[in-house]
Amino acid sequence: MPTQPQQHIVQIGTKKQQAVLSKSQKEFNRLIQKIETLNQSLHDLREATQHIQQRVQTDYRPLLTQYSRFRADLVRLFDRAYESKGYTKTEKKKLVDLIQNIAFELIDNQGMDELKPIYNKHTEENFDKTNAEADQHTAELLKEMMGSMFGINFEDDVDVSDPQKMAAYVQEQVAQREAAEAERKQQAAERKAAKPKSEKQQEREARKQTEERNITKAVRTLYIDLVKAFHPDRELDEAEKLRKTEIMHRVTEAYEKSDLLALLRLQLEFEHIDQSHLETLAEEQLKYYNKILRQQAQELDDEFFALQNDLAAMTGKPAFAVNSPIALEFSLNSDIAQLKRDIKQIKSDIKAFSEPAILKQWLKTYRIQKPDEFSFFDLM
Repeated sequence: MPTQPQQHIVQIGTKKQQAVLSKSQKEFNRLIQKIETLNQSLHDLREATQHIQQRVQTDYRPLLTQYSRFRADLVRLFDRAYESKGYTKTEKKKLVDLIQNIAFELIDNQGMDELKPIYNKHTEENFDKTNAEADQHTAELLKEMMGSMFGINFEDDVDVSDPQKMAAYVQEQVAQREAAEAERKQQAAERKAAKPKSEKQQEREARKQTEERNITKAVRTLYIDLVKAFHPDRELDEAEKLRKTEIMHRVTEAYEKSDLLALLRLQLEFEHIDQSHLETLAEEQLKYYNKILRQQAQELDDEFFALQNDLAAMTGKPAFAVNSPIALEFSLNSDIAQLKRDIKQIKSDIKAFSEPAILKQWLKTYRIQKPDEFSFFDLM
């Protein structure tokens, strides 16, 4: 798996000098290292995700399709057994339970509509009606859950018949509520601003504004220095103009993201500062740099957490099982290996169950599951 290209190291002091660094200098190095690690972890996990998605299409889905076809063959075998003579009422009841469970899942999740006639034959109502009622029941449960979680009152005529519509309605209601809350806060802020401020309040606001300006200035100073050196407009040589244009794209991108680390790297790369410059940064400047770096680190932390959650939702695995390229690869390899074992087993079962005596013997061990129980055939 490819890694990010080698970049200039941004660090204050050598390893031997670390012990004598100031608290701000040590914090600067720690934050830089954290950002480096998070950037690499995000890059690797995104690369791994793309690789895994490709493998799902090429390696996993064909096996899943093959497995689903064998499951459909098993449904047909059970249906033929039900229609044949020699099976007791108890055995036929178990066959119906198997047909209903497996066929419903294959129709609902795999789109195998050719099994609908068999499913309908063994149920009191047809699949489409049953599924519509199930969707309605699910929608009502989702309404109750979402209403409790987000404090939303659903209108009687609102259409939340599928998860997408439900999500859209919830987002709309939350957005309206947030807009109303934002307006309320704005009005409260305006009322507060209209009130005379005490001397201490004025001092606090002045310090905060000054600090925000200095933080912005810290990034802007680096940006302006690079712009002065690499702006391509006055460059006559075409090759050099193209080079500077590319550099300016990198500079502008880093500035728009307030990416202090990237701007420092660019200065080091193009020799506008050297390592000694970093070592002589004033404590006041370091203070602002560290605030920017802390914000960068937090944003990357949040981004990595969100990516983990997205992968967990996509794969149905806990977050710890998809938090690294190795974990993702291991998880997919395990799923593929299990699917291959399941295919081998179901092929063997179909062959064996074609003998009525063997099927009858196996039905003796099969138990009709209760709604809150889990059956072997849920994995079939």
